[in-house]
Amino acid sequence: MASVPVMKSGWSQPVISSSPANELGSAPRPLVSLVTPAYNEAAILEENLTLLCHHMARLEEEFCWEIVIVNDGSRDNTAQLADAFARRVPQVRVVHHLHNSGLGQALRTGFEHSQGDYVVTLDLDLSYSPEHIETLVRRMQATGAQVVVASPYMPGGKVSNVPTFRRLLSVWANRFLSLADRGEISTLTGMVRAYDRNFVDSLHPRSMGMDINPEILHKAKLLNERVDEVPAHLNWRVPPVEPSPAAAVKPPRRKSSMKILRHTWSIFFYGFLFRPVMFFFLPSLLFLGLGLYSASWSAIHSWTAYQELSSASVPVLDPTVAVAMAYQQAPHTFIIGGVLLMLGVQLFSLAVLAVQNKYYFEELFYLGTSIHRTNQQASR
Repeated sequence: MASVPVMKSGWSQPVISSSPANELGSAPRPLVSLVTPAYNEAAILEENLTLLCHHMARLEEEFCWEIVIVNDGSRDNTAQLADAFARRVPQVRVVHHLHNSGLGQALRTGFEHSQGDYVVTLDLDLSYSPEHIETLVRRMQATGAQVVVASPYMPGGKVSNVPTFRRLLSVWANRFLSLADRGEISTLTGMVRAYDRNFVDSLHPRSMGMDINPEILHKAKLLNERVDEVPAHLNWRVPPVEPSPAAAVKPPRRKSSMKILRHTWSIFFYGFLFRPVMFFFLPSLLFLGLGLYSASWSAIHSWTAYQELSSASVPVLDPTVAVAMAYQQAPHTFIIGGVLLMLGVQLFSLAVLAVQNKYYFEELFYLGTSIHRTNQQASR
């Protein structure tokens, strides 16, 4: 993985999870790290960061907190506004990418620079309200899950103000991935999640773009980690009519930054990684079924022709002549049936190889991660 130049600013005496116990002598408060990528967010940055800080301040009896903003090479004055905000609020730090590197790299950078016992990733546009933060963390505390997903597509979830095409694309993408994942999780593409610190430290994601979200869940499943989801409300908020004086930019129209073709490809790719046999086994059954149907038709007509030949005044008992007669009547049935049978057998063989390769890959991945975790524990 190529390194991305980063610059840090606005950090003073971080609040850590070993903070003193409260007056009643209870256990130290856990540290919650909010990781939020930012790209050209000048119009909404100050207002939404203020909302986040005020919300987290109301939870300080239960949690310590920090916010890590990853400015992913913004071209407006997001960097200046974020730095100015961090100088005013000690729990906020800003990490700058010199160039736009994509969501995947932004999240990796945020993971590296966060220190929390729980790491919550969320969009700076607050499409998911701040109330989801404590819901995610408390679910993780209650169940011991390593990942908790905010899911608008599970029962109890809700979607508002999302354009129809974007919503349908997201719904069907998640249904496809959920099918590949055996229906265990309803939302696999969403970014708003809570992660356990130990799990984050053992991760080695490779994706540079939005496909980092299904990649992380795929690797969590390979490691037999617990993944939970909670009902969530995805609500695309309307940008302000007038930008703040500090932003000095006209607020952009709310739109998705998703590259449709690239994201569609990544959905199919990770569907294949979740269950590769599905891409070969089901088509093989279809081709084998059609091929057997054609073969049955050919066999019936060959048998009919054989009976006619054997009952003729001059009987012909050679079965190959009967097959030749049936072939002359419908040669396409023999050809198509043979091709379908060959495709069915080949796809079934590929399904068996896919299962074998998936098993070997999972063994190697689990072994490599176990070695990495052992080395981490030894170095502490």
